[in-house]
Amino acid sequence: MDAEPVGAGHRHLTWWMWTLAGALFLTYTALSLRIHQRILSNSYDLGIFEQVVRSYAEGRLPVSELKAPDFPVLGDHFSPVLALLAPFYRLCPTPGTLLVAQAALIAVSVLPLTAWARRELGTQAAAVIGVCYGLSWGIASAVGFDFHEVAFAVPLLSCSLAALGSGRLRVAACWALPLLLVKEDLGLTLAAIGLVIAGRGERRLGIITAVAGLAGSLLAILVALPAFNPAGSFAYWSFLDAPGGGSGGGKGGGLAELLYRSTVGLITPEVKVSTLLLVLAPTLFLALRSPLLWIALPTLLWRFASNNTVHWGTGYHYSLVLMPIVFAAFVDALVIRGSTARGLRRYLAGSVAISLLLLPQYPLWQLVQPATWRTDPRVAVAHRLLDRIPDNATVQASTLLVPQLTNRTSVSLYGWPQSRPNPSWIIVDTWTPWNKRWPLTIEQERNALAWDVEHGYLTVAAQDGFVLLTKPDQSHS
Repeated sequence: MDAEPVGAGHRHLTWWMWTLAGALFLTYTALSLRIHQRILSNSYDLGIFEQVVRSYAEGRLPVSELKAPDFPVLGDHFSPVLALLAPFYRLCPTPGTLLVAQAALIAVSVLPLTAWARRELGTQAAAVIGVCYGLSWGIASAVGFDFHEVAFAVPLLSCSLAALGSGRLRVAACWALPLLLVKEDLGLTLAAIGLVIAGRGERRLGIITAVAGLAGSLLAILVALPAFNPAGSFAYWSFLDAPGGGSGGGKGGGLAELLYRSTVGLITPEVKVSTLLLVLAPTLFLALRSPLLWIALPTLLWRFASNNTVHWGTGYHYSLVLMPIVFAAFVDALVIRGSTARGLRRYLAGSVAISLLLLPQYPLWQLVQPATWRTDPRVAVAHRLLDRIPDNATVQASTLLVPQLTNRTSVSLYGWPQSRPNPSWIIVDTWTPWNKRWPLTIEQERNALAWDVEHGYLTVAAQDGFVLLTKPDQSHS
């Protein structure tokens, strides 16, 4: 079943597949860079990840001032794969490097899926599936919200699932193993891939893969992350409301809470069901007929078991890793079902219709909005004031200004309790929209600025809502 070696899939790639991948790359790049140019990217998470990659590029273990002074990020999430971006960042030390890399990683993931679909279903079907996948809402949400380490998982999953669907089970396992270096929860996804491999005939290989995935996640969560974390524990136990508190710091709730979260709590409130329906909708729910869909289960379980409401919906980057899984399951189900030409066209037409229906609701639609391509005059004002802050200075900035400074200063978040105290500079956008304002309300921010001025900071500039402060004795530090 493994006659085709790793890397042989490139022989099945045609000019139109490369063209599609290139067009998607340009689309993703244009959206993410334009968001950043308009000063709409965020401290959490683009600022954090740039500080991580900058640390690697400077030959240091990754830290993020945005989490806390000199906070070791390997104690937050286990993502050593980010070190791969360090050489590129050394060549071009800007947040744009991360955004372009993310666009490339996601765009290239269309290649294995379309190559597999072409072999099994024909060129027209492969092209339709590739376009629907590339424009899917889960990818759009991720591209429209900064950079995230899970972008590395997307091409790995795409290659692994295409190989798995083609019966190249050892190749599938090889592509999936690096998921252990992307993020701690993806070891569970690797375990699910192992179980599917076992179910498809390679029992020994599948069990080894599943054990490696489970062991990798447990080692990351129970050993590596607590070793690096200053608190000595995994930082996100509280999201799962660990019964009995313990070292995880959960709220408690006992057996009743555990039973609720593992049953009814997985489908309530209704936003969780809505998300699940939207995950499956582009495939007309045909993905349910493929065993490959089980690989999405670990991600869905931890999201729906979480007490963090942003994990439940369709925003941000949380559905990014689900897209290659659900579209691979779509291809697999079409192959298993053995649809007639007419039936295949009907499914593909339905997928296109749903994808087009959802497209205006998600960030890729911004590319056809005139406002996206207009530059607010305040952007130029912001950059003039930001340029007055010297390189390597310690700074506190409001959330949308942070990613404009992470490549050349030691910047933390204004108003965040864990930020480095007494920075040399403070810069705040007091006109930040309410839906982008964090962590301070307008009144809290106004009071904080007044307190800073009363305690020794001088106002360097105040223009168009931007306020720049400095401490005279530290302004050149």
